[in-house]
Amino acid sequence: MGQSIIELKGLTKQYGDFTAVDNLDLSIYKGEIFGLLGPNGAGKSTTILMMLGLTEPTSGAVHVCGIDATTNPIEVKRRVGYLPDDVGFYEHLSGRENLLYTAQLNRLSLRDAASRVDHLLERVGLRQAAGKKVGKYSRGMRQRLGLADVLVKNPEVIVLDEPTLGIDPIGVREFLELIVVLSREEQITVLLSSHHLHQVQQVCNRVGIFVAGKLLAEGNVADLSRTLFSDKEPYIIEVGIHVADLDDDRVQIETLKSILRKLSHVVSVTFEEDKLRVGSVEDISADIARMVVNAGLGLTSLTMKEYGLDDIYTKYFEGGEVYGKIA
Repeated sequence: MGQSIIELKGLTKQYGDFTAVDNLDLSIYKGEIFGLLGPNGAGKSTTILMMLGLTEPTSGAVHVCGIDATTNPIEVKRRVGYLPDDVGFYEHLSGRENLLYTAQLNRLSLRDAASRVDHLLERVGLRQAAGKKVGKYSRGMRQRLGLADVLVKNPEVIVLDEPTLGIDPIGVREFLELIVVLSREEQITVLLSSHHLHQVQQVCNRVGIFVAGKLLAEGNVADLSRTLFSDKEPYIIEVGIHVADLDDDRVQIETLKSILRKLSHVVSVTFEEDKLRVGSVEDISADIARMVVNAGLGLTSLTMKEYGLDDIYTKYFEGGEVYGKIA
């Protein structure tokens, strides 16, 4: 799949009798956006703290950019930018002044710091507000400034812990779009920790479903969907058919249904009124469209429903079921 940037092996964190993170194995690769998804208290933040070397694991190992985060946390911090859910800034200073302070803490010269800060303010869309005191910033503006703040040291990895809390929908969309652009253009690896399913599905290449300290599943949405719903219908394709005369078209429709049922990927085929519904374990919408036309039937519409992250998330919690990981 590529170069592993974050590698967790048997990672466990216990507080007395309470296990916050339980034997976690996880690989996150260079340039990908990985979503760590789970409810509050699932162990996501504890995992992040161990990745950053801010707390030691009870057992197991964590390597970030090839560095042991437990024995060499300072070097990890040089390579990783961390954006918590609420960023602390000096309220009486401007956005630019806050970033310059961070740049100097990271040992950039004043000249290099000024150039880097101005570039980042432009990049995150805060150039016009650069001179405004941070105490006057909106929540969305503060998170954008926070993103610029973690990028000052040009990190290889950025960790975002619930970064969109309290931001309006437009601000969320713009923030997530910015994350995707940065990851793609600069090959930054992003770990996004969240309990907002829709946001995670929008931007993440892969997701890990985390609950009660355990990673229950890992993979992209399509792989998880195929595995979880293989006994059902991962893809549901609905085809609108123009029926001029049901009696005249009945033979063609029945023939088409018979042909479709013989396809290896098809689970079910039904026809009601003017809708043909095909349940399948693969996306065969193009094949279905071609067959409808070849059967001499009028194709009026074709839509496909794919199980989303909300369906997958719900499935994992039905009856306390736990499923294996998807590589």
